[in-house]
Amino acid sequence: MSEFGAARFFARTGEGIYDMDDLARATAKMLRFVKAHKASHPNSPAYGFRYSNGANILAAVSMTAPGLFERIGLLHPLIPWSPAPVAGLDGSHVLITAGRHDPITPWAESERLMQWYLDQGVKLSTHVHDGGHELRPGEVDALASLLAD
Repeated sequence: MSEFGAARFFARTGEGIYDMDDLARATAKMLRFVKAHKASHPNSPAYGFRYSNGANILAAVSMTAPGLFERIGLLHPLIPWSPAPVAGLDGSHVLITAGRHDPITPWAESERLMQWYLDQGVKLSTHVHDGGHELRPGEVDALASLLAD
C-alpha cells in the first residue's frame, strides 16, 4: 500500500493514528508469511528487523505471536496504543532504536514501548541518539550486534 508515495504495511488515518482493522489484517498476513517460512526451515531461528512503519508491523506481529522470532530489531517504531501483556516473549532478544527528537515517534512513546518489552521479560537492548527519525551508524552497529550474538 502507498501513502503519498511512501510504502506502508497498513493504513493510517493520520500521523501516529492507525487504522486498527487494517493493522490486524496486515499483522495476520505477515504472521502467515513468517510461519510458512519457518515451516520451510524448521531448524533455523527466525530474526526480524524493520525500520519505521515496518518496525510497527513487526512489533504488532511479536505481540500477536510471541516466540515467533528469536531476535527482533525495531528501528524507530511507533506503537500509539497500550498493548496488553503477553506471555511467551520472555527470553527473546529485542533491540529498539530511537531518536530523542524524533518528530514521528515521540520519545515518551519510545520509552513506553521499551518498558512494555522489559515487562514481558525480553532481553532488551537499546540504542538512543539525540537526533530524529533518521538512522545513524550506531543503530546499524547495534543491529549487527543483535544479529551476530
